[in-house]
Amino acid sequence: MRVNGGARRVAVIGGGPGGLYAAALLKRLDPDREITVWERNAPDDTFGFGVVLSDETLGNIEHADPVVYAALQAEFVRWDDIDIVHRGVRHTSGGHGFAALGRRRLLEILHERCRSLGVDLRFTAEAPPVDELMAAYDLVVAADGVHSLTREAHAEVFRPSVEEHRCRYVWLAADFAFDAFRFEIAETEHGVMQLHGYPYSADASTVIIEMREEVWRASGFADLDEAESVERCGKIFTDALGGRPLRSNRSAWTTFRTIVNDRWSHGNLVLLGDAAHTAHFSIGSGTKLAVEDALALAACLEEQPSLEEALTAYEEERRPVVASTQRAARASLGWFEDLARYLGQPTRQFAFNLLTRSRRVTHDNLRLRDPRFVAAVEREFRCPPGTPPMFTPFRLRGLTLRNRVVVSPMDMYSAVDGVPGDFHLVHLGARALGGAGLVMTEMVCVSAEGRITPGCAGLYTARQAESWRRIVDFTHRQAPGAAIGLQLGHAGRKGSTRLMWEGIDEPLPDGNWPLVAASPLPYKPGSQTPRELSRAQLTDLREQFTAAACRGARCGFDLLELHCAHGYLLSGFLSPLTNRRTDAYGGSLEKRLRFPLEVFDAVRAVWPAERPMTVRISATDWAEGGTTGDDAVAIARAFAAHGADAVDVSTGQVVADERPEYGRSYQTPYADRIRHETGLPVIAVGAISSWDDVNSLILAGRTDLCALARPHLYDPNWTLHAAAEQGYEGPGADWPTPYRAGSRRPQTGRTDAPKPRLTLGT
Repeated sequence: MRVNGGARRVAVIGGGPGGLYAAALLKRLDPDREITVWERNAPDDTFGFGVVLSDETLGNIEHADPVVYAALQAEFVRWDDIDIVHRGVRHTSGGHGFAALGRRRLLEILHERCRSLGVDLRFTAEAPPVDELMAAYDLVVAADGVHSLTREAHAEVFRPSVEEHRCRYVWLAADFAFDAFRFEIAETEHGVMQLHGYPYSADASTVIIEMREEVWRASGFADLDEAESVERCGKIFTDALGGRPLRSNRSAWTTFRTIVNDRWSHGNLVLLGDAAHTAHFSIGSGTKLAVEDALALAACLEEQPSLEEALTAYEEERRPVVASTQRAARASLGWFEDLARYLGQPTRQFAFNLLTRSRRVTHDNLRLRDPRFVAAVEREFRCPPGTPPMFTPFRLRGLTLRNRVVVSPMDMYSAVDGVPGDFHLVHLGARALGGAGLVMTEMVCVSAEGRITPGCAGLYTARQAESWRRIVDFTHRQAPGAAIGLQLGHAGRKGSTRLMWEGIDEPLPDGNWPLVAASPLPYKPGSQTPRELSRAQLTDLREQFTAAACRGARCGFDLLELHCAHGYLLSGFLSPLTNRRTDAYGGSLEKRLRFPLEVFDAVRAVWPAERPMTVRISATDWAEGGTTGDDAVAIARAFAAHGADAVDVSTGQVVADERPEYGRSYQTPYADRIRHETGLPVIAVGAISSWDDVNSLILAGRTDLCALARPHLYDPNWTLHAAAEQGYEGPGADWPTPYRAGSRRPQTGRTDAPKPRLTLGT
């Protein structure tokens, strides 16, 4: 006989969709279970209006409980279009597929299902203290929402992190049905406001009004009561509403809170839905996540032999899904927080940017959903017919890149005495042949003491210059159309370490050389302490950079990038965490910028005027007290004022105790901000792995170029293969003549099987 995870008596705290559905599923799986749900509100109390569920979630519900699925199916309003209204122009994108119903009706369906199964529903009843429930029941499910008292009662175990965001929003409703999911932007004298609206029945729509906190206050909403707020919102968005009024239901302005917990269970207590995690409403995931939590919890309790194993399996299954959703939600809510940044975009590009804001909708799947809309955006972007955005050319000073793909600088640790050898020729040459518009060298060091490791390449001797010239000549001769760029840098306090695969950032066991830096701070415990650079040494360093730049120019490099990121020497001056100087080169950001700008000016003066110069920066240190987003914009503006043609926007690696927020294209928002606030071209980098991502970021206007590292290690012909997979054969991806026979995907054996001709009943 199964023990069903040991959960015979179950208490559920909270009668929202997640808690009710968990109760129904657990009772359906084992009718002998005793399940009690406590809900502090009355059965017909609900504070939202409409709920949107995805086809994926509905499919899971259909398999788990056909009765609930059938009841939902009978109620759903379905539609495909999204309308985006910006500066009086409406653009419609179709093919999206939404299903919604009223939140009150959803709760009624779940109430009916729970009662029919024998679940004990207790409304207008506070649950007993959680510790009492844990002692009296086998399993306690805490589904008591974003303000969960259960979570707070054991905060020392769950270790919740709560982040409040910068917008105020209010849930309202209108007594008519929008014919699409509608986003409308209002530019008022006080700032930007937005409306999110969607139908949830044949005669009603949810309407969410959102704006930045400072706009909300300047507009006077802080001083209005509920009725006055509703009336004001109706007037601001009268066009979207067709002059019809809005209504509320105890609707209060609030700020969204992102909740993350280190743990989701404690003994026989488990968190579910908003008690465990939240995701911004702009991607419609709150109810979806709660229902999916309930499905997973019920399945794990059915599959695992003990309660402990079931709760562990539940968290292991759900945590990665939730983390992915929260990353998408953060991207979406951040986009709306910074909406004013994009108001100057062409209206179609603005609409495309909004649709792809969370990175879950991309250029390719949007093209499948609505090819006409995407084609119109591409025409507005001036893509030649049949040309994906990534294969449009881009000009920097006197250099025109054939496409928007950059092979990101990658340290290979394979030089001998700073001399790049055959390995570098093959490594860089192969990627130039592979179709990228720009191939960047690894960080090339300006002195022997400026190397990270003994295997790092340099450009401080004639022999090194000869070897680099060989690589540049090969690129220009054998990969016509490909440009090759030189990244110059100095390791600073991160030098004299082992090769990456022998112990990254670990000091050499012997043969160390002395280090210099902005301030005498070791990179991490056990690292060598550098000497603080004197004025005379700063002059010497500047001359080392200019001497290397002169050699690079004679080698024929098409572009030069100054490495001011990742905690290396020039980056060490920029960050307040690594620059503790009290002279003219430390203190305020203006002073911390002084030496990097002096080096930039000196290099720009000797670098050929027609060739572009870029700068790589760390736009955040991912550490408290470090470089901020505002600092990054100021740093970019400063380099632009001194003649930088673009900024290569990376992040982190400045301090060892950083806490990056990794995820797909996770550094792109920093490039996006710099591009829109400074007008300077940017190179986005960081976990951009697919050609679909590149097309999406370029077409949305979030970056001008995309730099990819690991994808080019996996596939030196990444760009050519991206062209082939998209059916593109134009000048942005010209196959080398000897390779042209490989420009079509090779045939493979059949993987499909003949379909059955007849289905015979029994």
